[in-house]
Amino acid sequence: MRALVFGSTGQVARELRRAAGELGIEASFLDRAAADLADPDACAAAVRAASVDVVLNAAAHTAVDRAEDEPELALRINGTAPGVIAAACADKGVPFLHVSTDYVFDGTPGRPWREDDPTGPLGAYGRSKLAGEQAVVAACPDHVVLRTAWVFSAHGGNFVKTMLKVGKGRPEMRVVGDQHGCPTAAADIAGALWTIAADWSRGRGRAGIFHYAGAPAVSWADFAEAIFARTGWAERPAVTAITTADWPTKAARPANSVLDCSAIEAAYGIAQPDWRLALDEVLEELGETSA
Repeated sequence: MRALVFGSTGQVARELRRAAGELGIEASFLDRAAADLADPDACAAAVRAASVDVVLNAAAHTAVDRAEDEPELALRINGTAPGVIAAACADKGVPFLHVSTDYVFDGTPGRPWREDDPTGPLGAYGRSKLAGEQAVVAACPDHVVLRTAWVFSAHGGNFVKTMLKVGKGRPEMRVVGDQHGCPTAAADIAGALWTIAADWSRGRGRAGIFHYAGAPAVSWADFAEAIFARTGWAERPAVTAITTADWPTKAARPANSVLDCSAIEAAYGIAQPDWRLALDEVLEELGETSA
């Protein structure tokens, strides 16, 4: 299988590269210099020039708070560019896999979100990602939009690395406890994407929007406690749960980011992963375990 991947240094892109090597997949990764999503036409040209079986987009404007200050740029990168790439894929008859987010929902507390639930993003980032989803679905019949949440890995910026950086040596950490979601390892997302891509290459792909995130659902405070409990630190900070109002941010965050992941298992046989297993592996890679 030959693949073209938009993104090179992000969390998911790096895990896609690592997994591709292990799986024997011939994949080309486009960094910003090669194809900047801020220049959608250049991205379409990259698709037209490629001879591949599948195209994946693992690049995005992911700075949630900064998107409030630059909504036009976020929309161009997260909304316009994926649609243009999808159209180029449709012209070539190549399936397009696109990574999206739980932030397309308004976070109303209740049951986990299903793919067909009404969307209602709270900020510029979520609106830009929703626009990208809609553009991809409209432009390319052979598409998969993979919504995920709370991504972490041993590289890039993420909650796990932040907690390790600011928590070491502190007696207490105050962490938001009234936002609930599904931590998801970038490596697990990469594995799911390659599984989906392989099915498409065998003619068994199913188009649509799918949810894929880790289990069990937790609050940010719960997640922080799990991180510290798994470190090899002799002294670990106590985690105190606070409210969202106690930790104001420029962009509003959804209170309920829990995703129902039953549809992807039915369509592709991809089970919801236990994020705690992946967390152990990430901490080991970072050298933060007691082993």
